[in-house]
Amino acid sequence: MNKNRVYHKKKTVIVFFSCLFLLTGLIVRMVYLMVIESEYYAKKAQTLHERERDIKAERGKIIDAKGEVLADNKAVCTISVIHSQIKEPEKVIAMLKKELGLSEETARKRVEKRSSIERIKTNIEKETGDRIREYGLDGVKVDEDFKRYYPYQELASKVLGFTGADNQGIIGLEVQYDDFLKGTDGKILTVTDARGVELEKLGESRIEPIAGYDLHVSLDKNIQMYAQQAAEKVMEEKEADAVSILFLNPQNGEIYADVNVPEFNLNEPFMLGEAEENLNQKEKQDALNRMWRNLTVNDTYEPGSTFKIITMAAGLSEGVVTPNDRFSCPGFKVVEDRRIHCHKRSGHGAEDFVQGAMNSCNPVFIEVGLRLGVERYYHYFKQFGLLKKTGIDIPGEAGTIMHKEANIGQVELATISFGQSFQITPIQLVTTVSSIINGGRRITPHFGVYVTDETGKEVKRFEYPVENNIVTEEVSKEVREILEKVVSEGSGKNAFIEGHTIGGKTATSQTLPRSENRYISSFLGFTPADEPEIIGICLIHDPTGIYYGGTIAAPVIRDIYENILPYLGIEG
Repeated sequence: MNKNRVYHKKKTVIVFFSCLFLLTGLIVRMVYLMVIESEYYAKKAQTLHERERDIKAERGKIIDAKGEVLADNKAVCTISVIHSQIKEPEKVIAMLKKELGLSEETARKRVEKRSSIERIKTNIEKETGDRIREYGLDGVKVDEDFKRYYPYQELASKVLGFTGADNQGIIGLEVQYDDFLKGTDGKILTVTDARGVELEKLGESRIEPIAGYDLHVSLDKNIQMYAQQAAEKVMEEKEADAVSILFLNPQNGEIYADVNVPEFNLNEPFMLGEAEENLNQKEKQDALNRMWRNLTVNDTYEPGSTFKIITMAAGLSEGVVTPNDRFSCPGFKVVEDRRIHCHKRSGHGAEDFVQGAMNSCNPVFIEVGLRLGVERYYHYFKQFGLLKKTGIDIPGEAGTIMHKEANIGQVELATISFGQSFQITPIQLVTTVSSIINGGRRITPHFGVYVTDETGKEVKRFEYPVENNIVTEEVSKEVREILEKVVSEGSGKNAFIEGHTIGGKTATSQTLPRSENRYISSFLGFTPADEPEIIGICLIHDPTGIYYGGTIAAPVIRDIYENILPYLGIEG
């Protein structure tokens, strides 16, 4: 009997302590959950009972050098439905049909879909959104939103770029500066019960959005308009494929205008012409990519005689030529087994180096290139920055396509000397020439200047690298003087403006394959010649009829300068 009593007593003690251990564990666990992890589980509970809708942040504006808004925002609405909150589905369906133009089938399918929230349509005009809100139908949500709007439509389309449905940048400055422009989205939080039905007494809470910064750029709307009108005019007159015009400040790299016609409508960036209507998806995308390309930045070409400025600067820097050196042009120059012709087949006869530049004489510049030799010429290619990208603040900049040094023979060196057998971008050419004529400072071409917040306070000013000693001041001065004579007395005379000193160089380059006889006519010019404040280039792609750069491209730059130099206050 005592034995059984002892046994049961032990059993009772074990059960007691087991229960005590379990109870203690439960208490510890409860304290852990209710005290230590309370914040975490409170947030989990809140998440289960809250529906979340985004409030789009207003995207920052893009503002030109004179304060004109080039990229703005338009107030629109997003319409959504919440299935669990809809009390009158037939009325909701009828409203969607009437106000949004949805079919019966589509509207019913969206309303009856059992999802936490179903987005019906975005970018709805604010007036339509206001009408839908006035219906007062349960389960229908009208949220404010913003749509990117470009007041000047086609102006600088390939520079500004555009945004997608999510309001994020896709090309151009819109994507380059997206982190500054996009802002931070807000939220609308709605408390619901376990079935997802909104608890009316608790209402909605908001986390307000933060607007993006405004981007201030060096682009000048008026200069861009002048340049675009001139480009469209010459494209029509010469029945050209495209025309590109670029203007910048050679002292600091600020770009005033970058035109690439035909441009496209920024408010309808996916709209192709009638000829592309029957293309498949891949063909359409390829057509859009071509339409969006910025030819001055994204594409390379053989620069032709405008590149003689680089050969000139290298030859003068190395001392292999002086302005007074004498040459003879019989209309060609024999290099190894090749006879390389001058554009004037009958030849220019006896001439000095300055006259050779004025005449754009190929044999003169071939001789300078051969005097430099491959090693020294390649050294100047590097020194001038031609073998690296300019660093312009536009996505997709193309790099120079150049022979490897080991593969350059005498013939290649000869053709390189007058701008053939390699390719660079127009922005690279203008940047390099700017660096030669400004005293020898390699500048970085750019659009972005600074950003401001919604109060107008400056938040960040952008800085761009500058490399010094590209050429000496003496060589820079010699180049400017020679190029001024090219315009005042030589092949660039069609760019001459009375009362202004303009330096420049013409070019007529043939595209590949050469058998197709397609040309790019161009002129590069700057003013004032002694202390340049603006430099510009015009490229006419595959013009019909007369195609010489000095004949058709130089007058374009002249006409634009006649309009914009008084506007900029540039004299002399």
